Amino acid sequence: MKLDNYKTLVFDCDGVVLNSNQIKTQAFYEAAAPYGKDAAQALVTYHVRNGGISRYEKFKYFLREIINDESGGPDIDDLLRVYAKSVWQGLLTCEVAPGIKALREMTSHANWLIVSGGNQEELHQVFRFRGLDYLFDGGIFGSPDNKDLILSREIASANIKSPGIFIGDSRYDYEAAKRASLDFVFANKWSEVRDLGEWLPIEIPIISGLSDIVG
Repeated sequence: MKLDNYKTLVFDCDGVVLNSNQIKTQAFYEAAAPYGKDAAQALVTYHVRNGGISRYEKFKYFLREIINDESGGPDIDDLLRVYAKSVWQGLLTCEVAPGIKALREMTSHANWLIVSGGNQEELHQVFRFRGLDYLFDGGIFGSPDNKDLILSREIASANIKSPGIFIGDSRYDYEAAKRASLDFVFANKWSEVRDLGEWLPIEIPIISGLSDIVG
């Protein structure tokens, strides 16, 4: 596929730029484990079904809907702390998408952004450590702001220019792109989505990873 006409490329992080989905899934399980295996697995199931939504919202849901009691277990700050510690080392060592630097050269005319459900401060630290931050001249954005808020804000400030395209690996990525009037490409190699055929329109391009675009 060709991206020559796009003025802005927006990338999700986990599952698109970094092979980090399984790292985060395991971290959710480990954080929730004090509540028992069933509760931890229920959180993992919710996490996978709601890819792209921030950890803050997922842990709020976990405490409100899955636990729904006052058992004296870890509170949201404890859960977030354990999760972040579990995730950190994995983000520093996981695979980076093959072809990303070649794609940057091919689209030197375009503005690049990260719009992720991951913690924004954590994203900045990881991308700087991995030597990837310079690729994203439009900025690296994440939670606690959600993707809809980030996209609408960056469009309003003209940081995201039209035509733009979002490369993601979740239903939320697709829906956020649609609400923002961005074209969309689904990257499936590292995605944990299993019900793709139930919601992704047939006309939406599917790639394995960024190297497919480079050719």
